[in-house]
Amino acid sequence: MSSHTRPAQPGIRLRVDLDGDPRPHRSAKIEARLRVDVAADGAPTDLPAVELAVIIAVDVAESRRAAVRHALPAALRALPDRISFAVLGGGPEPVRCYPLADAEWAVADQNQRRRAAFAAGALPLHRDARRPAGYARWVAAARALLDGRPLSVRHLILITDGSSAVRETGLEEELDACAGLFTCDVFAVGADWAPDPLLALAERLHGTAQFVDDGLGRAVTDAIARLRRVHSPQLPIEVTLRPSVRQVSLSEKAPRPHRLGGLPEPGRPDRWSFPTYQWEQGSRDYLLTLVADADHDPLETELQFAMVSVGDVHAPVVARWRLADRSAPPLTAGADSVLSLNATARMRGALREGLAALRNQRRDTAETCLGQAARLAARFGTGWVLDEIATVADIEDAAEGRIRLRAVDAGTLGSMILRAGSGPGAPPPDGAGVRPGPRCGTCGTPAGSEARYCITCGKELL
Repeated sequence: MSSHTRPAQPGIRLRVDLDGDPRPHRSAKIEARLRVDVAADGAPTDLPAVELAVIIAVDVAESRRAAVRHALPAALRALPDRISFAVLGGGPEPVRCYPLADAEWAVADQNQRRRAAFAAGALPLHRDARRPAGYARWVAAARALLDGRPLSVRHLILITDGSSAVRETGLEEELDACAGLFTCDVFAVGADWAPDPLLALAERLHGTAQFVDDGLGRAVTDAIARLRRVHSPQLPIEVTLRPSVRQVSLSEKAPRPHRLGGLPEPGRPDRWSFPTYQWEQGSRDYLLTLVADADHDPLETELQFAMVSVGDVHAPVVARWRLADRSAPPLTAGADSVLSLNATARMRGALREGLAALRNQRRDTAETCLGQAARLAARFGTGWVLDEIATVADIEDAAEGRIRLRAVDAGTLGSMILRAGSGPGAPPPDGAGVRPGPRCGTCGTPAGSEARYCITCGKELL
C-alpha cells in the first residue's frame, strides 16, 4: 500500500511505500521504502563559506609525495573566501601543516591561500620506518579539531595511499565517537590501499570514497564546492512507533549507501531519531524495517505501525495483519518499490563481494557473485554495473547470470570496489521492478500482457 505525498512545509516531500500486509507473527518484519525530496525553494544557491570548516588530511608516504605535490597547493589556492580550513600531514602522527604557529584554524582570504599553498610544499609525510597507526588516528585528530569549531558543516577530506593502515586498530570505536560530529570524503591514490576501511569511513561518516588517479586537486575542489550546495546540513528522520513494534532500523540506499544509527529519545522509548547529513536539492531513498508483535493486535484491521517525520512533514506507516489462511493479495506498486530497493542493495553487495573475491584470487566465489550482480543489473536496467563486470569478465547471458572471468591485474580492482560500495546510484523510479502485464488476484502469479488465465491456478485474470 502507499501513502499520499504530503508536503507540510516548503521544500520537503515525504512518501512511504510498504511491501504489503504482513502475516501475524510474534516477530513479523515490515519493510517500507521512504522517499524524501528536498527542494531549495528560494534558498540561496550556495551555503555561505563562513559556515564551513574543512580539514584536508594527507595520509601519504614520503615516497608518494609526487601524488600531492601540485594537487594540494592547487586545491588550497581554490578555497572560497571565509571558509575555515586546516591542513594535516603525518610524521608519523597527524601533525598540523597549516595554519602555522599555535593557531588551529585559518580563515581563507588571498593572503591565507597563498601562505597555505607555499607551506604545503613542506608538508610532513611519514616514512616507511615510522608509519602512523592507521585511519583511527586521523579521524581522532579531525574530531579534536572540529569539536571546537561549531559551524553548520564540518568536514574531513582524507587523502590516503593506505600505507599508514598496516597496523590499524580501533577504527570502529573511533567512528562511533565521531558519529554526528562531522562528515568525511576519502580520496585514495596509488594502488596499495585496502578498500574496506575506506568504505567504512565513507559509510559511517556520510561521505564518499573514491579512487583518484589524476586530477586530485580538482577532486578536492569539487568536494568543497559540493559542501557549499548543502541545503540542510542535518535533517533527522524521526520514527514514532506503535507499542507492538519492538525493533526499528533505517538505512540509506540511494543515492549512496549509508548506515544510520538510531538514537532513542530520552524518556520516549517509542520515538527514534536517525540523523542524516549534507542534504542537497534532490531525492533520497531509505529502507525502514520494523519488527512487530501481532499477539494483541486485531486482524484485518488497518493499523498505524509508525509515524515517519522529516521536519514538519509526516507520513504514516499503515498496514493490516492479514489472516494466515488467506492468500496474499496482488503486489502493489509500493511492494515492487521495496523489492527493487532490496534488489539494488543486493546487486551492489554482490558486485562488491565478487570484486573483492577476485582480488583475493577466489575465482569461484567471484564468478558466483558477479553472476548474481549481472542478473540483477539486467533485470533493473542498471548499465553501470554491467559495464563494471564487463571489465573483468565476458558476459555470456546477463539475464541468466552467466559470465566467464578473464585474467585481471588484482591491483586495478580496488577502485572498482570503492565504486561498488560508495559510488552514487540514482534512486529507483516509482514502480521500478514492476513486471509487465497483470497478476493473478488469487495467487499473485505474474502473467503476460495478453494472458486471460493464470498459468498456476487456472483462475480467470480480471
